[in-house]
Amino acid sequence: MTTPPSRLSWIRVPTEAEAPEGVKKLWAKSEANMGFTPNVFRAQALNGEQFLAWWNYFNLLVNKEGQLSNAERELLAVVVSGLNRCTYCEVSHGAALRFFSGEPLKADTAAINWRHADLSPRERVLCAYAEKLTRRPDEMTEADLGPLREVGLSDEAILEVVQVIAMFNMTNRVSSALGFVPNPEYHTQSR
Repeated sequence: MTTPPSRLSWIRVPTEAEAPEGVKKLWAKSEANMGFTPNVFRAQALNGEQFLAWWNYFNLLVNKEGQLSNAERELLAVVVSGLNRCTYCEVSHGAALRFFSGEPLKADTAAINWRHADLSPRERVLCAYAEKLTRRPDEMTEADLGPLREVGLSDEAILEVVQVIAMFNMTNRVSSALGFVPNPEYHTQSR
């Protein structure tokens, strides 16, 4: 396993010896698949059971076959994280968006200001919806679903959009509240 930076979070990060067995298995799997263990995995391992429950739901929403493409889910992640100014998620999911979209310029621009990115009409609608749900959830109405339907999203896809946006709003708050530091590897991926 690669050695993590000396400080990954504002709270104590457990050592590998302290981590629960299920967490160690996930660390080893990510090391094998990615070449490193995401710092978010290490920083949240202090409460191993809660971390694994979060990971299982996150993985189901973001990494499995669904109604949205991987690039669309990562675009939502980047837009929400940018709006919330979550450094960890902007950097890590910016890397994932570059990978899944194959368009580094588009991904980097969307991370800064999605309105300036070269997006499809469907992607623009997804971003606008993500922005409103993130910034003004109390103003959501049934009419907000109209543009999503107009670009071809089914009710199942709309539910997935909402769940992905909600997951990133929650994850952004955890990451920002505890000062999670992005892995250096993310900065150079897919460039």
